[in-house]
Amino acid sequence: MIAAARQEIFAGRAACGKFYTVTCTGGTNQGTPQPCYNGTSVTVKVVDLCPSCSGRGRDFDLSQEAFAAIANTDSGLIRINYQQAG
Repeated sequence: MIAAARQEIFAGRAACGKFYTVTCTGGTNQGTPQPCYNGTSVTVKVVDLCPSCSGRGRDFDLSQEAFAAIANTDSGLIRINYQQAG
């Protein structure tokens, strides 16, 4: 379970290798109306920078496997809460 993080989180590679617990909190009205799987969380390892995330209200770009663990992949984008794990 991996993710790319926006520049402000990635912080010049400081977040690379760190783990974050990500929870789906709702849809973005751009796909499935109720995409979350009952508040399920997934722990992901940051492995890259997501240059397209910054300035667009996105914090992470989750791998397909990580996204599928917490939400319907047909939704494309979801709202999340996250915190550093460990």
